[in-house]
Amino acid sequence: MKRNTQQLQDLCIQVRRDILRMVHAVNSGHPGGSLGCTEFFVALYQNIMDRKETFDMNGVCEDIFFLSNGHISPVFYSVLARSGYFPVSELATFRHINSRLQGHPTTHEKLPGVRIASGSLGQGLSVAIGAAQAKKLNGDSKLVYSLHGDGELQEGQNWEAIMYASAKHVDNLIATIDLNGKQIDGSTDEVLAMGSLRAKFEAFDWTVIDIKEGNNLDAIISGMNEAKSLTGKGKPVCVLLHTEMGHGVDYMMHTHAWHGKAPNDAQLEAALAQNTTTQETDY
Repeated sequence: MKRNTQQLQDLCIQVRRDILRMVHAVNSGHPGGSLGCTEFFVALYQNIMDRKETFDMNGVCEDIFFLSNGHISPVFYSVLARSGYFPVSELATFRHINSRLQGHPTTHEKLPGVRIASGSLGQGLSVAIGAAQAKKLNGDSKLVYSLHGDGELQEGQNWEAIMYASAKHVDNLIATIDLNGKQIDGSTDEVLAMGSLRAKFEAFDWTVIDIKEGNNLDAIISGMNEAKSLTGKGKPVCVLLHTEMGHGVDYMMHTHAWHGKAPNDAQLEAALAQNTTTQETDY
């Protein structure tokens, strides 16, 4: 059963609390991008995807998702746990030795919800395309979703995959780009400007839509439903999701500084104070 807007908003607050507490506990992790994609993950798993309650690695007859920019694992783990894939209490093991919740998702520990290891950037789109083609070969009408960082598109393998997907009419794929304009060393324009991503994807014969309010649940749900309506028409679909890194924590927003840095005790307290909820169920 899909949650209503208030329930989704409450879950977003809880997920942000999880992210902050996870990275603080081990003084390690990537809160900025995780916070920026919170609304997207919550909407995807609670509203957009047609998924089964139990996890099967093959994902037959259900929509499946691949996280390419695996360093934002805190938001991925939180939403997976809050969606019932594994116990919420396991979030307390994030980045511990022998934990299933490593800094970047892995598959050898068989964590439910994780289908690829994504520590190395630039590879997730290739995997998503392969899965989408497998669904077509198997007569499976469900969709494949993927998420990529905008800075990640500086990796060349992406563009081979982008060219391939349109040439082979992989039209059961929705690839979302987290377009926050920031990466670990600064703004994407300063590190390696990529120009218009819309123009580039359209030049590679993809269908492209923009979600201008990438931290607004209603806008995300509306935009992703539009993206779904555009599948099956001979072209892969790209969603440009305009987000704010560190969204929901004022001192983490409008800067790349929190891409890969954990808050100290005082900073954690300040951040949690900005994300209070009467529905609090911290692990």
